[in-house]
Formats: sequence, C-alpha cells, structure tokens
Amino acid sequence: MSFTRNHRYPSVKKRFAIWAALFSASTLAMPATALASNERESLTTDSERYFKSEDIFNLEYVSEVQVSPNGKYVAYVRRSNDIMSDSSRANVWLASVDGKSNRPLLSSKKNYYSIRWSPDGSRLAYLSNEEGKPQLYVRWMDTGQTALVTNVTSSPSNITWSPDGKHIAFTMSVDAKEKPLDVKMPKKPDGAKWSPSFQYITKARYQADGRGILEPAYTHVFVVPSDGGTARQLTSGNYHHNGRLSFSPDSDKIYFSANRSDNWEYEPVEGDIFSVDMMGNIEQLTNDKGLESSPVVSPDGKYIAYARRDDEKVMYKNSYLYVMKSDGTDAKNLTKDVDNSVSNFHWKDNKHVYFQQSVRGLAQVDVVSLSGSVKAVAKGLGGTTLGRPYVFGTYHAVGDVVAYTKGRTDRPADLYVTTRNERQLTALNEDVLGHKQLGEVKEIVYSSSIDGEEIQGWYILPPNYDSSKTYPLILEIHGGPNLAYGPVFTAELQRMAAEGYVVFYDNHRGSTGYGERFALLLQGKYSSEYDFSDHMSGVDALIEKGIADPERLFITGGSAGGIASAYAIGLTNRFKAAVVAKPVINWLSKVLSADSGLYQIPFQFPGKPWDNVEHYWKRSPLSLVGNVTTPTMLITGVDDKRTPMSETEQFYQALKIEKVDSVLVRVPESPHGIASKPSRMIGKVENILAWFKKYDSAQSQNTQVEAQ
Repeated sequence: MSFTRNHRYPSVKKRFAIWAALFSASTLAMPATALASNERESLTTDSERYFKSEDIFNLEYVSEVQVSPNGKYVAYVRRSNDIMSDSSRANVWLASVDGKSNRPLLSSKKNYYSIRWSPDGSRLAYLSNEEGKPQLYVRWMDTGQTALVTNVTSSPSNITWSPDGKHIAFTMSVDAKEKPLDVKMPKKPDGAKWSPSFQYITKARYQADGRGILEPAYTHVFVVPSDGGTARQLTSGNYHHNGRLSFSPDSDKIYFSANRSDNWEYEPVEGDIFSVDMMGNIEQLTNDKGLESSPVVSPDGKYIAYARRDDEKVMYKNSYLYVMKSDGTDAKNLTKDVDNSVSNFHWKDNKHVYFQQSVRGLAQVDVVSLSGSVKAVAKGLGGTTLGRPYVFGTYHAVGDVVAYTKGRTDRPADLYVTTRNERQLTALNEDVLGHKQLGEVKEIVYSSSIDGEEIQGWYILPPNYDSSKTYPLILEIHGGPNLAYGPVFTAELQRMAAEGYVVFYDNHRGSTGYGERFALLLQGKYSSEYDFSDHMSGVDALIEKGIADPERLFITGGSAGGIASAYAIGLTNRFKAAVVAKPVINWLSKVLSADSGLYQIPFQFPGKPWDNVEHYWKRSPLSLVGNVTTPTMLITGVDDKRTPMSETEQFYQALKIEKVDSVLVRVPESPHGIASKPSRMIGKVENILAWFKKYDSAQSQNTQVEAQ
C-alpha cells in the first residue's frame, strides 16, 4: 500500500465539476439510444461510488500518538490492512506540530508500535516483530540507527523510560513452574509417538479469550539498560504486576498497580499502588477497598496521580482521578464532579493533570488543577475502530501541546493536535473515500416508551436518500453493555447503508458517557424489556418520521448486542429477520464456561447461579425461545472464550426444535473478535446482508425483475 496516496486525486468538488462538464458536453449530441446506454453506465458509476466491502482493505487510521518532549513533533502509529496476509500493519510516522512535515520513521511489512520518546527526545523506543517475537528496540533520531534492546521470550508491555534515560522498564509474563501432581509415567521408547502430555488446570482464572487455556504464569516488572543488555526482573511472587509504570524523578523507583493478595483470583476490582526500587524492594502505598491503578508521578516527584474505582458489587462504577503525595498520604479526588469514568493521565505541569473521558458518544480530553477545576481541552476523539462506531480514541500531551486521534462520520481517525487552536495533521483516507458517496449520519434523541428515559441514537441514511420514500431499517445494537457508540466512522454500518438500508444504533440505558446512574439502569436487568423498549422506541420514532418502512425491519448485534438481539426476537415478531452474533443465550451455563464468569457472577447477578436459578433464567434469551418466529442467523468464532460457541449452539438447537428457519455460521480460528481480521469483517457484514436480503420481500422482487 502506498503511503503517498493522499495526493493522487483532485478535490471532491473539482472532480465533480470536471465530471459534470464532461457529462453535459457529451450528452448534447447523443442520440436517444446512446443516451439510454449512457444512463445505464451512469448507474454503474454511481454504484461504484458507494462503499464496498473490498474498500475495507484500503482503510487506514491513527492508533497511537506521542508528543516529543520539546513539543515540536508527534510520532504516531499508522495502521493499514494487508490484503495478502489478511492482517493489520502498524508503521510509525513523524509529523511536525506546525503541519509542515509528515514522513515515515519505521515503515515496512513488519509491525512497529508502543512508541515512547526518551526524556531528552533524542531516541524513540518501540516494540516490533522484526525478529519474529515482539522485542524492544530504540531508534536514534539524529541518525536513524536502531538497536535491538531485548531478546526475551515473552512480549514486553507498558514500556517506560527512566527520567535519566539510562533504563527502560516494562512488564512481561513469566512462566511459573507449578506441578500439581507427581505423576510417574513409563519411559517412552526412542522413536515412539505418544499422545501429547495431559494438561493440568488448577487456577480459577484458567482461560482467556484470544489466548485459550492459560499456562501458569505471572506478570512482573522488568528493567533493561536503554542501550541494550540483560533484562532484570524486579518484582517477585505469584501475583500479576501489570498496567502503567511510572518512574520517580531520581530514576530509583518504579510505581505500579497490583493485587498482591493470596485471594487475587476472586478479586477482579481490587488493586493497590506499589513501588519497587532497583534492588527489588517493594513498598505498598495505598490500601483502599477497590482498584487503584495507572500511577503517574508528577515532574517534581511530589505527587502521584492514579485511577480509583470502589469495590461495590455492581456492573459499573465510575473510575476517578485521585492525587496523593508520593509517600501515599493525603489522597484527594480531583474529578468527583465528573460523572463519567476517567483515564489516560498525563501531568501538564506540577499543578495540572490531563485526563480522558467519554461524553454522549464522543471522547474528549480535559485538564484538572490540583484544586479540582476542570476544563475541556479537545473534543471529538474517536475513529480508531474500523468496524463498528465505538467511542474509542486516545491522546498524548506535553505542556500545552495535545495530540489525539479524531475522525468524522465519513472518515476513520486522523492525527490532530491543539495548542490553542485545533489542527489536522493527516488525511489518510482521501484516496479511498474522497470519491465515495457515504451514508449521512444523523442524530436522534427520543424518550423510551417504558419509562420516559432519554435515549440518544444515530441513523445512517443510504446514499442518494430520497425523503419521499421509506427504507428498510437495520437496528444494530452495541456490545458491553457498558460501552457506547457514537457519530464516528463505521465500515460495517456504512456497508449496510450502501445496500439501501437505514441503519439505526443507539446508546440504550447501560451505555457509558451518560453518568453512573444511567450506566446502572440495567443492573440485574440485562437483557430485559427495558433495553428492548429503548431500541424499539427509536425504531418507532424513525417510522413516525417517514424514514423507515415498518414492514421491512431487521435486527442484529454482537456480544451484549447479540444477547439483546436474541432477547428481542423473543419479545416481538416485528423483525423480518435477525442476525445474532456471538451471544449469551443461557446465563446459567455462560458464567460457568466463559473467561469472564468470575467477574460477572458477583458484580452482575444477585448471587451464584445455583442459588438464583430463576433470576439467571429470566435474563437468558433461551427462556423466550418458544416465542421466536423470526428467521435467525447465528454467527460466532470457533475459539470464542468470552461468549463460547456452546451458547450459540444451544440457541441454534432450540430454534431447530421450534422449527424456526435458522442457520449457524462458525468462524474458524476466531476468538470473540470475529471482525479482527479484514476478511472476517467483510465476511461478517456480507453474511448479515445476504441473510436480510433473503427475507426482504422488496429486495427479492427486485432481484427477480433484474433476472428476467
């Protein structure tokens, strides 16, 4: 893929003017038969301008940003898709804050990511798979020379420079030599081929989506000389020491978060702030109930900023920005008046801290003083998920310079920067999307019919939308449920709109970015008639507007959205067809077979499943399967550990017993993220469209007419 492609095409306005002039001149002298032929060609040209599945391979976006210590440059990770390897590629580019320069630093078929500037800005540390397994590298900015710093067997994470530039700290998984039984097997003869050795599972947390069954291992803090050498493990014990690392100004201590309790497996939201010195001496700084995490030391070393969430047993609680003295005393909540979770802390100076939050469908950067005064700095962050319109974005700041990822409804994330005024530094997708006609995204705010709760949503109109017509509608429900969608680019939903659908999505109760109360409205009620009413009220509002055809309604969603979709078709037969992706169908079995049950049982339910069978069953779409008449496609990754295939299979078998038209689509080699590879994203959305087309009577009639 070319990285200079943004200058191939003239502007959209200029291209349109050229096209219009040529069309007008050429049609003046055309006979009627030639004009009819030209009209057919024009229709083909129009369809070529709509978003197609193959366009997904050509999309790019900015996924990481790092402002240089002098505030003049931004290093960023530029992600693209490789059609030959069916994978995402990460390269590193460098842009000047004034917008005058933008050039590649590390660009090849290999991946380069997790970029971090040295304190003096002379070097850039990063991770890469150049040598096969991910390793830590350092690049000298003046010469472009690079050094391989580590040669470790596991993947480093959370790389962090020491203030003196002499060391780089990171976290890494270390295998634990734990053998539960002393089993004596007979000696295998030379050349004999026996079955693989037995696997032993002794941990409560024994599996993870995307990783499968976990071998006994613990995450520890390491340090390595920045010019290369032997990595040295600083932490010890059978505990996980992971997440963000931060050095003291004298480079002698590293601060981190961990749960060093022997009961850590059963405490998913418990953790404290610790420090470890270069000799491996560990000191505990906090001891509050709940999770303290992501410590960041102030430039003068007097304070530590960190995140804190209390341990109340509910599905969602806000995380707040706290500041304490470096000895762990005088903790103060700086964002007590911010009614959303905050994250990604960076000290602006010794008296102000930047942080990130999501607000009504978009992320933003704020700055807070040590007295608790909050001010917004940058808004509209997002666009870092190509498939669906989740509210994901990131930023980095040095002094007054804030760099961030920001897209639009018609573009994935580009690189933006602000000092006082916002400046866009990249335009990565003009060659792919500049000549495409995408569906227009519009906001809709309405009241839920069940209790009047205000719900925010968006709908995407088909290209060449005609307000005198009504259109088939697809309701697409987000996952979580404590996540959120927003007005950002979405390849999957734009693809649906290109096929002539109005695509509707909302942030139903339980979504984040609307305060803790709203996020907890689904406590003990997911899925239920409450979130169902939030969705259907939006559908009805679009019908009342004369946009959606009430006889051509379709529904889909993935993960928690798959649960809601399956539950919805047990409550109504208004949808002509449904696609239920990676769902939970039976909560009684899910929490005892998935990787997330240890969290969900105490935080999402009133107790253990065998003590609360009725509650678990009421929340399960399987309890309503006897009501289902909607033709249903099920699609799930074969290797899914979050919503295991066994959940999907239960619903499929039940639908077949009920003689409901249904099909089960198994995605090979895929964990929960079935759209994580470009071809799988395409396969997902094209299967959805094919299923809906099969049950859309109007489309079926059009297809028959075209065939005749």
